[in-house]
Amino acid sequence: MSTRQPLSDGELLHHRAEGPVTAPPLLLGPSLGTSTALWDKVAPELSVTHRVVRWDLPGHGGSPAGLIGPGATIADLAALVLALADSLGLDRFSYAGVSLGGAVGLHLAVHHPERIERLAVICSSAHFNGSKPWEERAALVREEGLAGLAEGANSRWFTPGFTVPELVEDHRTADPDAYAACCDALAAFDIRDRLPEVGAPTLLVAGREDPATPPAHLREIADAVPGAALVEIPGASHLAPAQCPEAVLTALRAHFDGGAKRGMEVRRQVLGDTHVDRAQARQSEFTARFQDFISRYAWGEIWTDPTLARRERSMITLTALVAHGHYDELAMHIRAARRNGLTPEEIGAVLLQTAVYCGVPAANSAFAVAQRVLAEEDEAAG
Repeated sequence: MSTRQPLSDGELLHHRAEGPVTAPPLLLGPSLGTSTALWDKVAPELSVTHRVVRWDLPGHGGSPAGLIGPGATIADLAALVLALADSLGLDRFSYAGVSLGGAVGLHLAVHHPERIERLAVICSSAHFNGSKPWEERAALVREEGLAGLAEGANSRWFTPGFTVPELVEDHRTADPDAYAACCDALAAFDIRDRLPEVGAPTLLVAGREDPATPPAHLREIADAVPGAALVEIPGASHLAPAQCPEAVLTALRAHFDGGAKRGMEVRRQVLGDTHVDRAQARQSEFTARFQDFISRYAWGEIWTDPTLARRERSMITLTALVAHGHYDELAMHIRAARRNGLTPEEIGAVLLQTAVYCGVPAANSAFAVAQRVLAEEDEAAG
């Protein structure tokens, strides 16, 4: 049983938030002995499409050591993560975690399924080889501190010849008591019998060279979690996001970034299948990345944001296109505005307002385009 004391008023895990506040939230959990720096080569890229929140374990990085104590459990750490999410107003979020952070994600997915949108478990396990090794490590750290253990960090975390000095220093300077309490949590963790209950879409990422949680541990989870996917990264050891960031980023983007798919659905709803099919048919190797950009960001992020209704977005878009003289695009978005529920009278009112703020010549050209489009629409309806 955990002996962790209740949180002090306002005392939360230290965290770092990146990305648009309106983007889908994604929490990133660390491995034992590391800090938010573990995600330095991955988080900025993920924050293009997500509101990314990295957090530090108690006594690691900037988190207070007193958030947990001897006998701590994974449930205690998960409660701290939920308290952080609550403080940020995140009712539901996606989650990725490495090792101990991955165990926290599994606990959340089983015990708090209503909070987890999608889950990625990286170089982790549903159990950590029994309690004895962790009990022994906890006792050693409580007695001798972390200096000696940190000397062997490179061999546990990376393949020979690779290191990240900042992470090794994080290990060396972590609070020994909090580190030992995290060891207690790992010692008591075994969620194998609950894995079939995980309902969130789940990705497992294994490092082929990981001595701490070998690929077999990730395969065990993948086999038990319904619909789970498994990716093995060649040349990666235990801290795969630090050693092989591009491979990890590719896997996480494919799993978490549904923006392109959602965006294509919205794009078709707003612009119509005929227009989108033409754009797709004209797509070449040269323009493919631009088309993906449009679907992923314009339609998958902006047009899916519920803050504004589609009618409102159409009115804003019409105004912007008139202001910049993009009359070909204006014709397309007048058709889109009709699909989004604007009447011809409302479209006319928007264009009339552009005469005041964008200039009469611009509005004159816009009215000509709108009149043509609406006439074509009437003819097609007749």
